[in-house]
Amino acid sequence: MEIHSHSEADTQEAAQALAKKIKAGDVLALHGDLGMGKSVFARALIRALIEKPDEEVPSPTFTLVQTYDSAQGPLYHFDCYRIEDPEEIYELGWEEALESGIIILEWPSRIAGILPTRRLDITLAPLHNNPEHRLITINRVE
Repeated sequence: MEIHSHSEADTQEAAQALAKKIKAGDVLALHGDLGMGKSVFARALIRALIEKPDEEVPSPTFTLVQTYDSAQGPLYHFDCYRIEDPEEIYELGWEEALESGIIILEWPSRIAGILPTRRLDITLAPLHNNPEHRLITINRVE
């Protein structure tokens, strides 16, 4: 599926629409360069899943993982940007997250060898080389 986003609000709406299809056990891997809107997408997705549109959703850049309660079960937001060795993810509760929750993962390439084969790959990239527009591509990997 491809979505053309012409604004931050469009990106948020795409995440909110996707949230309606997410269930426990889903892993969402967010791909894209710096500044492409991965965090905007993740925050909107989290707010929709926890059903709190005004919730403060901090970036897990320094904590590496933030957890939330949702109607579908625990929600884990991992940011692997600062992970140097993929094995470090296990120290953050990775196995528990895989067993019981929904995982939103930024910078999944940092743990490529550990990624589950069943996941949603979500890529945010420039649309027509316009710095304000995004092409959001969602692919189910089985």
